[in-house]
Amino acid sequence: MIAETVCSAVSAAGLGIAAVTAYRRRFLAATRIAAYSLVPIGLVMTGVVEWLADTAFSPTAWAGFGVLGVAWVLFTSTRVVERRRGGTRKERRAARAAARPEAVAPAASAPSLGQGSSPAGRPATAPRGDDDFSDIEAILKKHGI
Repeated sequence: MIAETVCSAVSAAGLGIAAVTAYRRRFLAATRIAAYSLVPIGLVMTGVVEWLADTAFSPTAWAGFGVLGVAWVLFTSTRVVERRRGGTRKERRAARAAARPEAVAPAASAPSLGQGSSPAGRPATAPRGDDDFSDIEAILKKHGI
């Protein structure tokens, strides 16, 4: 009964502040304040406040919250262990299946596209290993490494 009275007073005070704000021609802010001030009275009218008051003083409800907390701890600890192991059971099975040698398809024939002839002006050359790292070396030298 006291909670309902307090919620009603809070709603009335909020609506009064919204009226003063609207008088100052700040209609958007006044509408927002009115919306917030109607929430407590709405909670009283739907019975949420009474349910919360009954729950706050019920030992059975607190025991239920304790059971929910234990369930949450168990769930999160299993998730941590699962991440350390390397995924879900389905992922571990797939990894084991991929590691086993399975039947191999017969060797395919050579591709029909062969080595194309290079233009007469430019002979085809394979890239050298030194050329691959020259740009990286230049960047490292630029930064003094």
